[in-house]
Amino acid sequence: MYVCYIDESGTPDVPGNTSHFVLAGLAIPISQWKTIDEAISKILARYDLGDAEFHTAWILRKYLEQSRIPDFDKLSRIARRTAVEKERVKELLRLQKQKASNYKQIKKTYAHTAAYIHLTFAERTKMVQEVADLIGSWDRARLFAESIDKTHFNQSTSQRSIDEQAFEQVVSRFEQYMVKATGNDNFGLLVHDNNETVAKKHTALMRQFHLNGTLWTKIRRIIDTPLFVNSSLTSLVQMADLCAYALRRYFENGEADLFRRVFRRADRVKGTVVGIRHFTDLKCVCDVCKAHKAPTLQRKMGRRLKTPFAKFTKSGE
Repeated sequence: MYVCYIDESGTPDVPGNTSHFVLAGLAIPISQWKTIDEAISKILARYDLGDAEFHTAWILRKYLEQSRIPDFDKLSRIARRTAVEKERVKELLRLQKQKASNYKQIKKTYAHTAAYIHLTFAERTKMVQEVADLIGSWDRARLFAESIDKTHFNQSTSQRSIDEQAFEQVVSRFEQYMVKATGNDNFGLLVHDNNETVAKKHTALMRQFHLNGTLWTKIRRIIDTPLFVNSSLTSLVQMADLCAYALRRYFENGEADLFRRVFRRADRVKGTVVGIRHFTDLKCVCDVCKAHKAPTLQRKMGRRLKTPFAKFTKSGE
């Protein structure tokens, strides 16, 4: 049995505050879950994170308070935490006194990043790279993702919303992997980061998929509807978060370091990437688009259809 852990990066809203929406699913065989979970914990323990949630976007922010503390990198981790907490209390009191409009947002940011303030930016970057390399080393893991460039998504003509299309694609690719690659006795389960609105929508969608199939495939190997869990309590959902973040930052900003560390786990058939799709136009020359289909086929389809190639890849491949 395989468990596919699902998380997103970016917003599905149009236009929203990101140009891309990415839904990623990281599938692992249950026989390896314990080993994988222990390996993740071992890395986090070296950085004194214990049971803290591994949230990539918050980890990789630059914390201005650290730059205000003299020789911050030379302090012990306990001293760093004490110094940053002191700076943050001072800043919150200042904002509160001034009745600043951004007080609530700053307080929220501090809460989300509190677990990591004892680490320098260089340490946090190195830690994320180590975890990404760990994901890349899992030979039996498979990465599935739908990465939608919202500038090329037509909401009025699409049969589904952005997040619904992304979910259908990830489900389809996971199902096809279970059928083609894992043998007749394997089944799959989806474990999704919890969001009340998304949970209701994706549960209803999955019920439809079980009855009628997706646009690309019947659902025979994925059991039940997704289990929705709090990501702070499930390390593998946090790994899916890292993968989704790495993909979005690559597509939006060309940041290739994390992307290339996890891209090794993208599902492939005879060297062609079938597990990840970049929904965009024919002009894109990113690594995913180049690996997704043979260039000659892309040119042929482009001449014939004059429309985004991503929309015409059979079975989402």
